[in-house]
Amino acid sequence: MNIFRKLLVLFLLMNFVYVSRGESKYIVTDFGAVPGGKVLNTKAIQKAIDLASANGGGVVIVPPGTFLTGCIQLKDHVELHLEKDAVLLGSTSPYDYFKVERELLPQSPKTDDNSELGLVLAVNAKNISLTGQGTIDGQGLALALAADSLHHAGILVDKNYNYRRMRPSELVRPKLFRFLQCEGITIKNLRLTNSANWGLSFDLCRNMVLDSLKITNRAYWNNDGMDITDCVNVRITNCNVDAADDGICLKSYHPGQANDSIYIANCTVRSSASAVKFGTGSYGGFKNVTIENINVFDTFRSAIAIESVDGAQIENIRVNNIVAENTGNAIFIRLGHRDGEKPGVVRNIHISNMNVQVPFGRPDIDYDLRGPEVDFFHNPFPASIVGIPGHSIENVVLENIEITYPGRASKGMAYIPLSDLDRVPEQVEKYPEFSMLGELPAWGFYVRHAREIQFKNINLKLEAPDYRPAFVFDDVQTVAIDKLELSGAGAHPQIVLKGVQDANMPIPENQIQTIQ
Repeated sequence: MNIFRKLLVLFLLMNFVYVSRGESKYIVTDFGAVPGGKVLNTKAIQKAIDLASANGGGVVIVPPGTFLTGCIQLKDHVELHLEKDAVLLGSTSPYDYFKVERELLPQSPKTDDNSELGLVLAVNAKNISLTGQGTIDGQGLALALAADSLHHAGILVDKNYNYRRMRPSELVRPKLFRFLQCEGITIKNLRLTNSANWGLSFDLCRNMVLDSLKITNRAYWNNDGMDITDCVNVRITNCNVDAADDGICLKSYHPGQANDSIYIANCTVRSSASAVKFGTGSYGGFKNVTIENINVFDTFRSAIAIESVDGAQIENIRVNNIVAENTGNAIFIRLGHRDGEKPGVVRNIHISNMNVQVPFGRPDIDYDLRGPEVDFFHNPFPASIVGIPGHSIENVVLENIEITYPGRASKGMAYIPLSDLDRVPEQVEKYPEFSMLGELPAWGFYVRHAREIQFKNINLKLEAPDYRPAFVFDDVQTVAIDKLELSGAGAHPQIVLKGVQDANMPIPENQIQTIQ
């Protein structure tokens, strides 16, 4: 190469890359990206990312403007930075997205819902970031409807198409983010919205920080806010999540793997499903999880749902300082056996300083797309801790809990006599949900197949009369209640014990009924 060509190459590289504070910076418009939301910029943006990674790392900058793009893939040591008023706008063509190849990655026994498609992908990448004051918009509704039309035209193959609900399956709908087996992830300050599927999805990742994100994912069905699957050392802080499905969801799809050392704090969640949820995919484990300072509102299902139904071991979970207004259920803890060789384990859970207000009507009525409604007219559901025969939930402490219930339960709607508590079905293999057992015979807490359960400083309030007792304990070993206040409850017994061994309840005897 002669001297003139060398100088030209050097000039071009300097035009693409400039150095500030030791960081190489790559502006996507220098690589051919065009704002305006009409020109597809996938190749230009990917070219900037590839060059930054090949040069040892750097910052890829999206300047102000709307940049239409298909799937882009982050690479080692690259920060994708969206400046204020910058928008990455997802293409509405399903053909602008490609699947992650998983041949060398751990396989999961659950393959029916975890799409490998995403607007932003990362696979086996290290030290990657997404930052800035900009927006990533997946245009999920238009993208999902395009996939639907292509399926009915016989062009797009969707073997799992949901004919019952007439919508394309999760497997053909891209997520907003799809990160697999990455290490060193930082995502901060962005506005993330409108996925055709789950919002932010992370599998088998390590050392991850999600901070100060505004996530609005209500464009289509299955719109979780974020899904953390078998990840280690994760911090989720200061996030605002508004989701048509679960808000912040921990999943475990890989036997032998687990979500471990997870910290979730200072977040606000609105959900047409559950606000913070463990499961339902629960094949490996969940351990050493701390959740604190969470505000929940207008949420249909549970404020906190902890579920092992596929063999997962759940242990060492601490939940503290939760305020939930207009939320359909306070706490749901479930051990079942839907899948896996044997039931898992749920133990060592401490929930404290929780204040929940449960409405009589549906709390997510203002959502454009709402999660599946309970398919029967029902009385208000209590909080529940429910194992299965021979497999008890162990060592749960509930401390400083205040729940306000609407009351107004009707015997005519569903009356379960206290002498016939076996009428409540076990539903061992059923999908876990706070409504899965049908009508329940308690208005405050229903506990079955459990051991070493402690209630400390519990305040349960009724806004209107409820014919049911506040507590039902069925097949529970070692249960203690210390400092209980019931407001608005009737004079009839408020605690029912059936098959209970070692009960410590320093309250008036006329408030307790024992069933043989």
